Amino acid sequence: MEILLLLGGIIALVLINVPIAVALGIVAVAAILASHGADSLPNLALEMYNGATSFPLLAIPLFILAGAIMNSSGISRRLIAFASACLGFIRGALAMVSIGTSLFFAEISGSAVADVAALGSILIPAMKRKGYPTTFAAAVMSSAATLAVIIPPSIPMILYAVMANASVVQLFVAGIVPGILGGLGLMAVAYWFARRHNYPVEESFQPPRVWATFKDAIWAFVLPIIILGTIFGGIVTATEGAAVAVLAALFIGVVVYRELDWRHLKAAMIEGGVQTAVVMLLVAASALMGTYLTEVRLPQKLAAAAIALTSNKYLILLLLNALFLVLGMFLHSAAAIILVVPVVIPLVKAVGIDPVHFGLIVTVNLGIGQQTPPVASVLATACAIAKADMWEVTKVNVYFIGVLLAVLLLVTYVPVTGLGLVHLFYGR
Repeated sequence: MEILLLLGGIIALVLINVPIAVALGIVAVAAILASHGADSLPNLALEMYNGATSFPLLAIPLFILAGAIMNSSGISRRLIAFASACLGFIRGALAMVSIGTSLFFAEISGSAVADVAALGSILIPAMKRKGYPTTFAAAVMSSAATLAVIIPPSIPMILYAVMANASVVQLFVAGIVPGILGGLGLMAVAYWFARRHNYPVEESFQPPRVWATFKDAIWAFVLPIIILGTIFGGIVTATEGAAVAVLAALFIGVVVYRELDWRHLKAAMIEGGVQTAVVMLLVAASALMGTYLTEVRLPQKLAAAAIALTSNKYLILLLLNALFLVLGMFLHSAAAIILVVPVVIPLVKAVGIDPVHFGLIVTVNLGIGQQTPPVASVLATACAIAKADMWEVTKVNVYFIGVLLAVLLLVTYVPVTGLGLVHLFYGR
C-alpha cells in the first residue's frame, strides 16, 4: 500500500507538469516527515549530496561530452559516408545507412537522444530529399538511435549499475550481442519497407570508394576500440574510460581532423553540462527516496509479498517487463531506473535472477519506452527534426518497435543472448 501511495503521489505531480526530480523529492520529503518527524530534515541535504557523488556517475557527463565533441568534429559525416559506400547498393540504402551509422555512433555517445540529434539532423533531410516518406525517415532514425542505450557504453546501464550495485563493465559486455541483433532486425524491417514501396538504390558497390571513405573515417573506428578495449581489457574502469574518450575525442577533433574550434567545444560543454544536471538532480532526489525505502524496508516487503504469490522467476520477469514497459511510456529512462530499480532489486535477487541479466532487461525495456508515446523522448526528437506528427510516425514505427520487443523477449527468456559473452569473459 505504501508503494502505491508513493508512486501515485509522484505520478500525480508529474501529470500537473511538476518536474520529475522535484516530484520525487517532494514525495520523499513528505514520506520522511510522516514517518520520522521534523528532526530528520537537517540530514536531507547530506543524503542528497552523498547520493549524487558516486564515482561511477562521473562517466555520464564524460560520455555525453565525448559524443558532443565527436559530433562537432565531423565524425558523423565520415561515418555516414563510409556506411553509404558499404550499403548504398541495397534498395532503401539510406535507411540501412541510418541504422548502420547508429550502430557505430552508439559506441561513442551512450545516449539515444544524442544519437538521433547528431545523425538525424543529417540523415532525415537526406532521406526526405531522396523521396522517402517523412514518417518512415523519422521512424527509422528514432528506432535506430535506441541501439545507443543497448550497445556499450550506455548511460542507462551506468545508472542501473549504481542503483543495483552491479558491474558496469559486465553490463556493457551483455549489451553487445542484443544490440547487434537489434540492428540486424531493424535493417530487415527497413529492407521489407523498401521492397514493398520501391525505395531507391543510392549507388553501386565500388571497392575504391569503400576504401577511400574507410581511410577518411579510420579515426572514428579507432575511438570505440580505445574506449571499449581499455574498459573490457581491465586497463581502466568505465568512469576512467569515459575520461579517455573525452581526451581521444579532443585529440581527433583538434589535431587529426582540425574541425573542432572553440565555439563548437563550448557548445558541446554546455550541452553536456545541461544533460548532466538533469540526471544528477534526479539521482540526488532519488537518494532521499532510497533513504526512506531502506528505513521502512519497503523493497523487502514487496519481495516477500511477490514471492508469496509466485516464486517462478520467469513469471516475475513477465510482470516486471510489463511494469517497465508501462513506466517507459510516461517516464524518462533515468527517472524509471532511479525510481523503480531500488524497490524491485531485492525481489530480483530473492528469486535468483542475475542482476546483470536484469539490468539488460531493464535497459531494453526503457529503450522501447523511448519510442512509445506520450513521453517518447527519442521519437519526439526525431519528429521535431523531421517536422512530422508523432502519432503518424508511430503508425510506421510500430514495425520497428516489434523488432525491439523481439529482442526484449530474447534477452529475457534466452539469457545466453546477453550473458553468453559475460560468462565467456568473466567465467560467471
